[in-house]
Amino acid sequence: MLSADYIVGLTDGEGCFYVNVRPPDKRWAHSKPGVETHFYLKMKEDELGLLEKVKKFFGRGGIYHQKEKRPNHTPCYRYEINSQKDVHEVLIPFFDKHPLQSSKQKSYRIFRKIAIMIKNREYRKAEGIEKIIQLKSKMNFGARRVREIRLLGGNAK
Repeated sequence: MLSADYIVGLTDGEGCFYVNVRPPDKRWAHSKPGVETHFYLKMKEDELGLLEKVKKFFGRGGIYHQKEKRPNHTPCYRYEINSQKDVHEVLIPFFDKHPLQSSKQKSYRIFRKIAIMIKNREYRKAEGIEKIIQLKSKMNFGARRVREIRLLGGNAK
């Protein structure tokens, strides 16, 4: 079994807290923007066993194979927690009790704030979604730029 300190260190090195903002679905007249929170740990294929231990540690989430088509990347596996229930019942209590040691702590705090805003349905109002987009822009400083809004099919705008 992995320790909490090991999970914190692994997350500091390989983890990502990500927020996805989706535009309203044009097929429905009363559709509102959507906001999703994701926690990822991404590792090379030969580390699948470690990700399985992480999944067992949290007791939640899923592991997905991620094929890489870019020439300088290898196929990998991604452990992910994206259920709002799991974010609030497992992930936030864990990282509140066991703080990250790297600059990812800042991204986690913003992620946490956005997750609470989602729980309170603040994204349903224009000012709420704007605040979420503003907060999201301050996350993952130094990481590669990710488009702010993705379409419902997952394709970047």
